[in-house]
Amino acid sequence: MVAKILDGKNLAKKIQSRLQIAIQEKIAEKKRPPGLAVLMIGDNPASAVYVRNKEKSCQKIGMKSFGKHFPSDITQEELEAVIEELNNDTSVDGILVQLPLPDHFDSVALLHTIAPEKDVDGLHPINLGKLVRGEKGLRSCTPAGVMEILTEYNIDLVGKKVVVVGRSILVGKPLALMLLEKNATVTIAHSKTLNLPEVTKEADILIAAVGKPEMITADMVKPNAVVIDVGINRLETPDGKGRLVGDVAFNEVKEIASYITPVPGGVGPMTIAILLQNTYDSYILDQK
Repeated sequence: MVAKILDGKNLAKKIQSRLQIAIQEKIAEKKRPPGLAVLMIGDNPASAVYVRNKEKSCQKIGMKSFGKHFPSDITQEELEAVIEELNNDTSVDGILVQLPLPDHFDSVALLHTIAPEKDVDGLHPINLGKLVRGEKGLRSCTPAGVMEILTEYNIDLVGKKVVVVGRSILVGKPLALMLLEKNATVTIAHSKTLNLPEVTKEADILIAAVGKPEMITADMVKPNAVVIDVGINRLETPDGKGRLVGDVAFNEVKEIASYITPVPGGVGPMTIAILLQNTYDSYILDQK
C-alpha cells in the first residue's frame, strides 16, 4: 500500500479562490481592499523568494501588497518606527517581518512592536496567549495550515496519539496547542528526546518540523500512520541546481504511511494561504 497524498497545494488554491471572491464582493460594495505589509531586511536569497511569492499571491487575489525592503544596516529603532507607522495606517491590515533577521536585531522586540490585531504571523504574545486559552485570535500560519490539511482530509484527531518532532515557537509549540484543542493526545519530541524512534513509532499522526533533511525514516514510522512533513530543506545536487526535500524520507515512508504530505506541495503553500486568510480576517474585523 502506498500512502495517499495530502495535497496542500490544491487546498491552498481553494482557500485563495475563496478569498478572491470575498475581496471582489467587498470592492463591489465600494470598500477598500485588504492590505498586507511584508518587511524584508537584507538580501537573504531564500527570504527574497518567500517575499516574492507572498506579493504575487496578494496580487492574484486582489489584496494590496505593501512590500518594504530595507538594507541590512537599518537600525532596530528605525525598523520599529516603520512598524509603528504601519500600525497606524488604516489601509494595512496585516504586518509581517520576514525571518530570519540579520544578527544585530532583537526579533522578539520587533514582534512585540506589531499591533496584535495586525500580527498575521500569530507570534505576538497576546495572540499566543489567546491560543493557550483556546480563545479566538490570529494563529501562526504554518501550524494553522497543518490543521487545515487535517480537516480537509477528514483525519480524525480525537484521542489519537500525535507526535510533533520539533518545539519551535514558529511551529512545534503552537501546533501542539492546536492539536490539544481538537482533543488529540500530544507528545512533543525534540533533539534531546531519548529513544526518538521508539517515541515516533507510537504516533498515529507524526508531524516532523525540525529542519533536518530526511531525518524521519521508515523504521521510525508506525504502519498506516498519517505523516505530515513541515520541513523544507535544500540539498545540493551535482548539477548545482539543488533540490528541495522535507524532514521525512518521502520515498521510503510513503510505502508504509496511510497519508503523507509531499515536499514541495504539502504544508508550504498552506503557510501563505493562511497568511492571506489571517490578513482578510483582520480586515473584516476592521470593517465592523
